[in-house]
Amino acid sequence: MIPDYQTLMRPVLECAADAEATISEVVQKLADKFALNDEERGALLPSGKQTRFANRVNWAKSYLKQGGLVEITGRGRFTITDRGRKALADGLATINNAYMAQFEDFQAFKNKVNEADRLLEFVPGEAQTESTPDETLRSAHGTITKALASDLLDRVRTSTPAFFERLIVGLLIAMNYGGDSEEAGRALGQSGDDGVDGVIDQDRLGVDQIYVQAKRYAQGNNIGAAAMRDFYGALSLKRAQKGIFVTTSEFSPAARQTARDLGLRIVLIDGVQLAKLMIDFNVGCRDEEILRLKKIDEDYFEAG
Repeated sequence: MIPDYQTLMRPVLECAADAEATISEVVQKLADKFALNDEERGALLPSGKQTRFANRVNWAKSYLKQGGLVEITGRGRFTITDRGRKALADGLATINNAYMAQFEDFQAFKNKVNEADRLLEFVPGEAQTESTPDETLRSAHGTITKALASDLLDRVRTSTPAFFERLIVGLLIAMNYGGDSEEAGRALGQSGDDGVDGVIDQDRLGVDQIYVQAKRYAQGNNIGAAAMRDFYGALSLKRAQKGIFVTTSEFSPAARQTARDLGLRIVLIDGVQLAKLMIDFNVGCRDEEILRLKKIDEDYFEAG
């Protein structure tokens, strides 16, 4: 029997106890540990792109990360944290969502997801009795999307400043700022160009431009009013009328009020909005599967 993702949390953590682990190796090790037969090892999700067991191992790792028990070190790689070692040292502890609820970062994640412990994949016949199948499917989709948003922010926060600036400009181009010109946007790098990190040409001649400020800050290191005034000064030097300020953290109430009071058109994008836009415009992520919900076409039958 394939174990559920919460049952897999301690075993996944154990795989990273001594050294950096790769998710592919962990899947193989745990398949052996749980003595899965060939049918269980090869059972695929409805998409046919991933095995059910690998999917659950990945979700176990993802939730351990949200609880601060592991940290991502690279593509498909992760390592245990001090918090994870303490959890393993408690041999009586059942490491699951209830265990990780004691940690503030996991609580914050669950609050964002705003879900109880629901299904992470839709399997006919396994839905909770209080939910209809389509409700369960949409709930699972919301859970997956919000977990993806959290993962995206983590990746962006650990990127280089130059990569972050290019990402923001690329996102704005993907959102069709600058029209269809491939050269409409550019990151200014670390040139210190009057406090501006990027620029988008709204027309081919660059007569109408949007200037961008990008701050790659950790969660909790929020943008204050002083940063808004500095950006306003940078825009004034450029004689610009429009600016976009992006951060991976949040804006303080004072920063938002200052942006409103300064008189220029300054759009603020915080970490949550940034992750949502990246998902909406497939920047840093891609479509894995498209599910279509069908219903009876009443007009077709009434016409007959």
